[in-house]
Amino acid sequence: MDNPGGPEEQAASPSVWRYARASRAHVVVDAADYFHLMRGAMLAARQRILLIGWDFDTRILIGDGRRWWNLPRKRIAPARLGAFVVWLANRHKRVEIKVLKWNFGAIKAVFRGSMIVDLLRWWKHPRIGFKLDSAHPLGCSHHQKIVVIDDRFAVCGGIDMAGDRWDTSEHLEKDPRRRRPGGRTLYGPWHDCTMLLEGEVARVLGDYGRTRWEQAGGKPMAACAPQDETPWPEGIAAEFRDVEVGIARTRSQYGNAAEVREIEALFVEQIARAKRFIYAENQYFASRTVAEAMALRLSQPDPPEIVLVMPQSSDGWLEQAAMDGARIRLFRAVKEADKAGRFSIWHPYNAAGMPIYVHSKLTIIDDEVLRVGSANMNNRSMGLDSECDVFIDCARPSNGHCSAAIGRLRLRLLGEHCGMAPEAVADLVRERGSMAAAIDAAPATGKRLRRFVPRELSDAEKALADAEVLDPERPEEMLAFYRRGGLFKSRILRRPR
Repeated sequence: MDNPGGPEEQAASPSVWRYARASRAHVVVDAADYFHLMRGAMLAARQRILLIGWDFDTRILIGDGRRWWNLPRKRIAPARLGAFVVWLANRHKRVEIKVLKWNFGAIKAVFRGSMIVDLLRWWKHPRIGFKLDSAHPLGCSHHQKIVVIDDRFAVCGGIDMAGDRWDTSEHLEKDPRRRRPGGRTLYGPWHDCTMLLEGEVARVLGDYGRTRWEQAGGKPMAACAPQDETPWPEGIAAEFRDVEVGIARTRSQYGNAAEVREIEALFVEQIARAKRFIYAENQYFASRTVAEAMALRLSQPDPPEIVLVMPQSSDGWLEQAAMDGARIRLFRAVKEADKAGRFSIWHPYNAAGMPIYVHSKLTIIDDEVLRVGSANMNNRSMGLDSECDVFIDCARPSNGHCSAAIGRLRLRLLGEHCGMAPEAVADLVRERGSMAAAIDAAPATGKRLRRFVPRELSDAEKALADAEVLDPERPEEMLAFYRRGGLFKSRILRRPR
């Protein structure tokens, strides 16, 4: 196989790196289920566990030892991630564990108490490899969230094994389980998703992960030996079987690794093909390229409906200053092209009226394309940070049977946000004629979606958004405090008056 990210790499197209078969695929919604499932999958490993992430917090709980309270203590796997990894390495002598984490995030470990002790235990263990990834230009981050077990099972999506991620799909107001490590501070509701994959696609992602490990300075690893056993989590009936999965990536040029902008090209390509609707969940709406693609499609005859579900506000004051301002600017620019009134942005709230933070990166187009990954709709994810998305496209020869399952997932997500059963959502969409009209008609009590209403920006906020200082497209733009044209360099997006 070609070296992923290396100079000899040959992609399937400008928008897709590889297509590979998956015997099973399934979207997991929200981290409560994901952490539980990953605990079981890691316990089933036979050869290797490869964890690649933007962040890992060894203090989080990925299982509840109280479920096995009546078992002998030595048989109980610890619930805390750091201790669980050590326990697993000690119990399964043939399993090696590799953890690759963005190097900048290591600074946080200094302020995370017991995490320093966990990392020292990982570093010293003969079957645990822990590496901080600095193989990127200054200012870039490794943002992918990939898990590969035995080259038979993989995960790709938006969920980090980090703090402030755990939540159920109920997104309760004061869930006592939604606590930061240490147990004293509650954090707010959090919505996320990722995709489980089994089969050849896991081997491909394993090859990619091993190359990333080597690029970060790790010793080369051989592929896992073929095996019949699968770490696929017990009790999960896959939504998709025997499908072809596409893989798209972003990364900056660094050393012998060329720049990759497949994710950006795939967004443009998939938005252009939309006929009926685009349903997307994303943390940001700040990418000029994505906004231009939407504006172009909305300006054409018979445009699709576009519904974006996003957090009320970005997480952290710095992101709020950059991303929220860009969202307002781009929303207004896209609306100028939206003569048919088909574009809308929505924020989810729980039954108590608390905003739910949306961290998922999911796109569904016409119930014919399902895309899940780590890439946000911002400039960094188009060309600066490392990203990985996976998608199922019904237009591929063997995927014609997937549309119904994609549609069920879309209705399930809308139902989660509106506090309704998926069947009731489907009835309301048919009755009202669009997703936006159905959301408007949904009950005003319980969980709900509210329309995004852009506020007025100050001149300073406009300048910061337009300059893309904190959300550049390429490494060389990190210190470019002023760029002519800013967000509105194309003929499609005009600077709103």
